[in-house]
Formats: sequence, C-alpha cells, structure tokens
Amino acid sequence: MKRRTPARVDDDDARLFREAVGPVRELAPVAPAPETPRPEPRARMLEADEAAVPGELLDMAFDPALMEIGEELGYLRDGYPPKLLKALKRGQFSVQDEIDLHQMNAAAAQATIADFLAEARHNGLRCVRIVHGKGLRSKAAGPVLKMLTDRLLRRRDDVVAFASARPMQGGTGAVIVLLKGQ
Repeated sequence: MKRRTPARVDDDDARLFREAVGPVRELAPVAPAPETPRPEPRARMLEADEAAVPGELLDMAFDPALMEIGEELGYLRDGYPPKLLKALKRGQFSVQDEIDLHQMNAAAAQATIADFLAEARHNGLRCVRIVHGKGLRSKAAGPVLKMLTDRLLRRRDDVVAFASARPMQGGTGAVIVLLKGQ
C-alpha cells in the first residue's frame, strides 16, 4: 500500500478556512500535570509462592525415597528427652487402647484419628496404638494411611512422641503414640 502525500493548501483554501472558523483566540500555555509517582515494585511471584505454602504442606506429594513401605516412623516433640523416644521404641510403655484404620479412606481415617485421640485424652490415657497398615495395596500412591497418620500426629499438640510398633504389635503397620498427661 502506497502512502499518499497530503494535498498542498494554497492561500485561497487557507482564507476560506479562516472565514468559516471565524476569529480565534490563542490559549495561554498550561503547565503539564505533575507526574504521578510510580508504585513500588511488588514481588508478586514471591507473594504467590508464600500463599501456596500452607496448601502444599497439607497436601504433601508422595516421595518413595522419603517413606518406603517398610520404613519405621518416629517422632519426639521438642523439649522432651531423647530417652523417652528410645523407651517408646523398646516397648516400655503399656498400650491402653488401640484403633484400626484398615479399609478406611483418608478422610474417614483423619476423622477417626482425631476422635480416637480426643477420647483417649478425655479418659486420661497416655499410650495408645494406631494400626494404619503397611500400604501394601496402595500401589503407586504409597502407604496413604501411614503417611496421613505420620503427618497428623506431628501436628497435634497433645502428642509427645510416637514410633512404629514392635514386630509383635504390628511392626511398621502400626504406631505407638505417647500423649501428654493431664
């Protein structure tokens, strides 16, 4: 597409234009408006990453390197002596109640664990067993109930320590939980 040059305005056209428009007064020059300050830069991706952290903590992806089917669980809350966890692993606490999570889905197991531990605390129990299974039928998802139990127990303030049960009590398919005293 070729660019056309505008037609030249001759004196006759200019005179006709001025007659049609009439008298014109020139406006005084106006100072330009002050420039608005630019907003401070925001690290939007950092904010989005930080906002996503709580959700990611609740929905941990399965990493087989972190938890294999036969791996033992163990946890001791900060501020308690390490010998307490050793005694728990050796079976030196008497199990006062237990619950079996077999055949439950994750949501049912989560509610059941919460109810079971609340009832145990209410009844003054200090040591309980949760049978979560070894996850042999969990396929690629890994031991779902085992990981769920581990994650939930670590978050509870009333849990002092927990460890995988001794072989005669269920081995890596169960966990012995030590609760805070009243």
